Amino acid sequence: MTAKVTVADVERVAELAHLELAPEEVEPMLRDLNAILDYVAELNELDTTGIEPLAQVSELESAAHPEPRPDRLAPSLARSAVMAQAPETDGAFFKVPKVIER
Repeated sequence: MTAKVTVADVERVAELAHLELAPEEVEPMLRDLNAILDYVAELNELDTTGIEPLAQVSELESAAHPEPRPDRLAPSLARSAVMAQAPETDGAFFKVPKVIER
């Protein structure tokens, strides 16, 4: 049950991730993605009967920090100090270029 990634799949994923892959990068990416899928297929063959599902590993009783740390109020940086470091600001917010054009 090995799903195989095609060159078209690699190109589509690169497009969705806004990555520009050079032609010589497509084949290694194809090989790596197929290797990941092969490994996931191998993991799916493991017998997990009797294993309780976890939402996150902190649910384990043997976790180093079983209880979440308490929230503590701490001072943050002054807005004026942060805004002074920004390349462009309106005084209250950072100004950033529009990146979603599709």
